[in-house]
Amino acid sequence: MRSKISFKLIAFIIAAAFGLIFSAPSLMQSESGSKINLGLDLQGGLHMLLEVESDEAIASKIKSIASSVNYSAKKDDLFVEKFRIEKNHFEFSILDPDEAPKFDAILNAIPGIEIKKDAQQYIVNLTAEEEASTKEYAISQAVETIRNRLDQFGLAEPTVARQGKEYILVELPGVKSQEDEQRAKDLIAKAAHLQLMALDEVRQDRAGIMSEAEAKSYGDVIYPDVKQPEFKYLINEIPVLDGSMLIDAKVAFDPNTNQPIINFTLNSEGAKIFGDFTGENVGKRLAIVLDGQVYSAPRINERIGGGSGQISGGFSINEAHDVAIALRSGALLAPVKMSETRSIGPSLGQDSIDKSMKALIASAIAILIFMVFYYGMAGVFADLALIVNILFLIACMALFGATLTLPGMAGIVLTVGMAVDANVIINERIREVLRTGASIKQSIQKGYDNAMSAIIDANITTLITSAALYAYGTGPVKGFAVTMSIGIIASMITAILGTHGMFELFVDKIEKSKNTPFWFGYKVRKGK
Repeated sequence: MRSKISFKLIAFIIAAAFGLIFSAPSLMQSESGSKINLGLDLQGGLHMLLEVESDEAIASKIKSIASSVNYSAKKDDLFVEKFRIEKNHFEFSILDPDEAPKFDAILNAIPGIEIKKDAQQYIVNLTAEEEASTKEYAISQAVETIRNRLDQFGLAEPTVARQGKEYILVELPGVKSQEDEQRAKDLIAKAAHLQLMALDEVRQDRAGIMSEAEAKSYGDVIYPDVKQPEFKYLINEIPVLDGSMLIDAKVAFDPNTNQPIINFTLNSEGAKIFGDFTGENVGKRLAIVLDGQVYSAPRINERIGGGSGQISGGFSINEAHDVAIALRSGALLAPVKMSETRSIGPSLGQDSIDKSMKALIASAIAILIFMVFYYGMAGVFADLALIVNILFLIACMALFGATLTLPGMAGIVLTVGMAVDANVIINERIREVLRTGASIKQSIQKGYDNAMSAIIDANITTLITSAALYAYGTGPVKGFAVTMSIGIIASMITAILGTHGMFELFVDKIEKSKNTPFWFGYKVRKGK
């Protein structure tokens, strides 16, 4: 007997070795090696539906534009009075009518705003198109910002996806303790809106008894101290600069108190504004405000260059770490609120795993037995290919760090059927050629040739569907698409190349024995 080891069989052996080696950590649940991540529905965790308050993004953008206009006016020695910021516009008056062209030049350089002039009074608001795009961007930015925060927080495979017009779905597998759950919620909801603002030195003594309306009449706002909320600060409403100019934030320790602090760094524009402001206001105080609370209000002793600063607020290590993450990943343009929160226990996930495994094992055993009973040794070849297919699929998902969800397990079960379906088509085509009186070698070759078009067409259409599900689906739907795609590619290697290689290895022995019932589960009748 002449053995023939073809490249098809070599590819199958490599796939089998790959599957055995890299699926072992997931199957054995060993400490080392890449393993499949379990999704929220399998290992439990936290499910949240967030609502983005996109209207607040308008107010935030108006305040940012107002700050920029105020800075440009001061830089050019232009004088304004009654500079007030409302929710959807800001307004100011100029003292010298001859300076109007310079103010017009500053405002005209800002895109997306409408300017109304009445003598020396200016009212500035966003255009309708700019408001719509700002709201849309606020939601998209919230999705990316929350995803970045959770990635830095260290959670494996969090799901963050937009749902509907103003909602965001967040799923955090593996969050089980109450402490981690609260930290994750706080990190997600934190606006992380950093502002450096000038203190109203003249009226600060009255901050504790002043009303919000009176403060607004002076162009000020009242913010509480983060450590002592009963203590109030009276602060100029127009910020010196905000967190949009921040490029880095890191946790450090105060050398004097050994308490955690946050060192932040500004971009070049922020550094220039910061340096100019501190140089012009030596002896005055600068408030560091984060999400409407004053963390510190140090006195400016000298011009501060380099664009760096420090936030100290009695942080714990975890608090400092989470605030630094929020600052690095960027402030939310619009606040988010929890619309729905649901904790999923691991016991429910384990029940899903158990039931899915029973379905997978039962279907696999039934298929294995049927293939051997109906197709003989050809069925054994198909069964070997099926086992390698499953191992290869698990190995690929583990290496890619894919998340296995309940729909993903359904995808594995479906992949089992699809992988065997290819061999059913091939074996039936081989039987058809055998009926014509062709030799066994010719029957095997023609059987594979005749089956290829149907198998490839079916696999390509399924891959296209999987790609669409991955592109437009979320969470579990993506998991199903990934599982299906890897399973289809694996079946091309195992169910087609692998079984063909095994037939080529034994083709001489098959022809010599002429025992078609044993090899193909079909007896060639003479005369047919």
